Amino acid sequence: MPASRYTDVAIVLHWTIALLIVGQLAGGLYMVRIPDSEAAFKFQIFQLHKSFGVTILLLSLARLVWRFTHKVPPLPEAMPAWERAAARAAHWGFYVLMIATPLLGWAYVSVAPLGVPTFLFGVVPWPHMPFFEGVSDREAVAHLFEEMHEYAAYAFIGLLVLHAGAALKHHFVDRDDVLARMAPFVRRKTSV
Repeated sequence: MPASRYTDVAIVLHWTIALLIVGQLAGGLYMVRIPDSEAAFKFQIFQLHKSFGVTILLLSLARLVWRFTHKVPPLPEAMPAWERAAARAAHWGFYVLMIATPLLGWAYVSVAPLGVPTFLFGVVPWPHMPFFEGVSDREAVAHLFEEMHEYAAYAFIGLLVLHAGAALKHHFVDRDDVLARMAPFVRRKTSV
């Protein structure tokens, strides 16, 4: 008989990464509005943003490995095929964004003309990506990666709203156990 909910490890990774991503999105929107006159504070916030971005990348890679090595609980049998397809697409979209967004940010920092070093949480040095050494127009390439990182963040916001809305719809409208599979604090509606 297949498991009716995700494993504890998958649940912890899901909620930890979700909280970090929401924090990153809020922090990213905030930090780009910090005036240049507050350069020292802005530098600290950018370093934290990079630190949490690397943390999200590493946790997301761990989550992907866990996903490939552990079965996912089945969706309700009554769920229409289009909803199943949408759920799968959204989940894979999250995996793509959880890995691509930090990588784009890392690429941006790595190619940026200023060459500001990254220290994770002010302590651990994090290298720049090595394959940008020969780039002649670093400013243009940095701008491209910065824009791609920003678009990925906005895609994250859209997907998060869609995902949360779908989970709430399943819980309150469809009255099924889709939300309870990942939220240990939600009571199951059906017997196992």
